[in-house]
Amino acid sequence: MPDRRGDGTRVTSSAGIPGRQPEAAGGSPESPRRRRRRLLRWIGLGLALLVLLGAGTGWWLYRKLNANITADTSAAAELERYERERPPPGSSGSRNILLIGADSRAGSGNASYGRDKGTQRSDTVILLHLPADRRSATAVSIPRDLMVDIPSCLGPGGSRSAEQFAQFNWAYQRGGAACTIRTAEKLTGIRIDHHMVMDFDGFKRMVDVIGGVEVCLKQPVNDPGARLRLPAGRQTLRGEQALGFVRARYSLGDGSDTERMERQQHFLASMVDKVQSNGVLLNPRRLYPLLDAATSSVTTDPGLASLRGLYELARALRSVPTDQVNFLTVPRRPYAADPNRDELVQPDAGRLFQRLRTDQPLAVAPSTGPDERGTGSTMRPPTPAPTSGTDTSATPVPTFTGTTAGMTDCR
Repeated sequence: MPDRRGDGTRVTSSAGIPGRQPEAAGGSPESPRRRRRRLLRWIGLGLALLVLLGAGTGWWLYRKLNANITADTSAAAELERYERERPPPGSSGSRNILLIGADSRAGSGNASYGRDKGTQRSDTVILLHLPADRRSATAVSIPRDLMVDIPSCLGPGGSRSAEQFAQFNWAYQRGGAACTIRTAEKLTGIRIDHHMVMDFDGFKRMVDVIGGVEVCLKQPVNDPGARLRLPAGRQTLRGEQALGFVRARYSLGDGSDTERMERQQHFLASMVDKVQSNGVLLNPRRLYPLLDAATSSVTTDPGLASLRGLYELARALRSVPTDQVNFLTVPRRPYAADPNRDELVQPDAGRLFQRLRTDQPLAVAPSTGPDERGTGSTMRPPTPAPTSGTDTSATPVPTFTGTTAGMTDCR
């Protein structure tokens, strides 16, 4: 209702005047512009808090993952001691990484894979070659029963072992990663740029994080020692099952280490295929658990002992097509003096090492029959064109028996 002042002037409330805003709580009118500015200030403050929170969380996650990794400084010091006898570095941009699966029985669930808790040997050793152009990757298994020259190495107790001609996996027992690297370098003539050691628990966790790995079995599996019982057909293996599957030897197939390595290669091929097809490396929600599982279970050289170092490695592998991720085993055959051991097949092995050493391309193809696998000779008729590396000439590319991440068991 209108009101009148004492002098008779008519007064109307501000709410009754079109276009006039009500008074603010403080008694003074607030214009739309002031309200918008105040709203923008609150939005800006909220965004700033979110950015700071995200940055803080990101930094915390980075530090956590970075702290997970164990640097193998003792191996680095031992390798530095023998620098003069090591092969020269390879071509610019290429990298050779030795992946070592240690057969430690420590940790929950690992005791079922062996009773020998006093010693530790390399259960699996793979030489991973990344060419300079990063268009391919080649993973070469080195048999643990391969007879090699093991140099004098510094042991865990501080004493040095004598040089010995023995099984390859004894090198890890003699002197850990450094001794294994020096033995591999002496065998191949290839400079090892980096190394990674992973235990059983780390392998199981990584398989679980990606939701298991699919394999296709031609026959049922029953291995009481590994607690592994599987029907024939398509299977998704997780945790203990996956570890038992890649480590079982005498209860699967013909009981040979050759077949075990082939099984490992097919499993890793399926694992690489799943990681790439599911977009794990591009999805932070999936990538973080995988990195957490990997970093908390590996010991690496100081050059890789950081999240940045491992990320660079993952990024190099991310862009490689699955049909260019090659898996093979060094050409070998039963050792003449003991058929339960292996020896290299020459000149096939020398050709393989030379291709990797000089960053030249190679190709893989499935085995053509039991005779080829029985002798361990993996050279095949050359393919007409290069598939990887830096070689662009018309020289035929040598082909070795193996598989790729694009040739999984279930395809």
